[in-house]
Amino acid sequence: MDGSFKSDLTLALPDLQPALKRIRDVQTSDGAIPWFENGPWDPWNHVESAMALTVMGAREAAVAAFDYLLRTQRDDGAWFGEYGNTLPMVDRDYLSREPAPSFLDSNFCAYPAVGVAHYLRATDDLDQVRTWWPMIQAALDFVLTLQRTDGSFSWSYEAMGTREDDALLAGNASIAKSLDCGIYLATRLGVPCDPWRGALHRLDTALRHHPDVFDVRGHGARFAMDWYYPVLSGAFARVDAKARLVGEWDRFVIEGEGCRCVSDQPWVTMAESAELVLALLSVGERDQASRVFESLHKSTDMNGVYWMGWQLEEDIFWPKERPAWTQAAIILAADALFEYSGASNLLTERVSKSA
Repeated sequence: MDGSFKSDLTLALPDLQPALKRIRDVQTSDGAIPWFENGPWDPWNHVESAMALTVMGAREAAVAAFDYLLRTQRDDGAWFGEYGNTLPMVDRDYLSREPAPSFLDSNFCAYPAVGVAHYLRATDDLDQVRTWWPMIQAALDFVLTLQRTDGSFSWSYEAMGTREDDALLAGNASIAKSLDCGIYLATRLGVPCDPWRGALHRLDTALRHHPDVFDVRGHGARFAMDWYYPVLSGAFARVDAKARLVGEWDRFVIEGEGCRCVSDQPWVTMAESAELVLALLSVGERDQASRVFESLHKSTDMNGVYWMGWQLEEDIFWPKERPAWTQAAIILAADALFEYSGASNLLTERVSKSA
């Protein structure tokens, strides 16, 4: 399939064209997709947005995004990514547009494998994917240099072996999906990838049996991503993954509103809610996933573009930002729910098993 909507499903969906237009408007002429105009850029959120472009049939824009990665990759296979979540507010409502701190983040550098595998599943364009394969190979080989003896991955090249070193749980769960997709790509292309298989096995073992090696500094437990991303990693049996979601449901979910970004704040965020939809689908909870998805659609501006989040106590959209990756997360959740692209299950299943 070419990634465009199936005509018999479009009426069942909210209008996602404004979300698509927002991503297209943010994308620069060289193919980069920052968070928002003049905002930070990182390869993870860039790829998430490129995947949404693929789903919506905007293949030329998606190719431009992946070509941008190809042109800007460092000789060691990595990319610097800006940590936009560290930017201060310039006022009560908006994030600063000043440069954000940059790091060689292991999760950021691994994620292009997911985007390219997604493109292949949606388009079956092996010739195009072959042009990006050396980029993916170099990126994952770089990431493997950051794997520790316990199977986990240091969060960044700069931190490894220092007092700042840690293995972030959500980031490691995402790396598991990236390795899964890298193995899928290698299998489709007939290329050996035994080191990646070994790395994924060691990471799966750590995620399942050694949770103590992650987040040793205790910074991540309050974040929803540390709750549901291990489910999306594919490392757990379905019964165990479902139990993880059930166990913390009341802590992170506000019924009818969505998923909190952090457990101790009355702030639901659209991207986290959309990713929770994916996690629910991965364990077969389709009805619950549909309810969470439906809660998102009241959080749009007058043009139908999704806001970043909703502050319940103050009854306001906050901050007043409409990131490209927020639009992308919702598009990808819709695809997983309604299955209108050939890549609809890529984020909810282990794809290397079916390669």
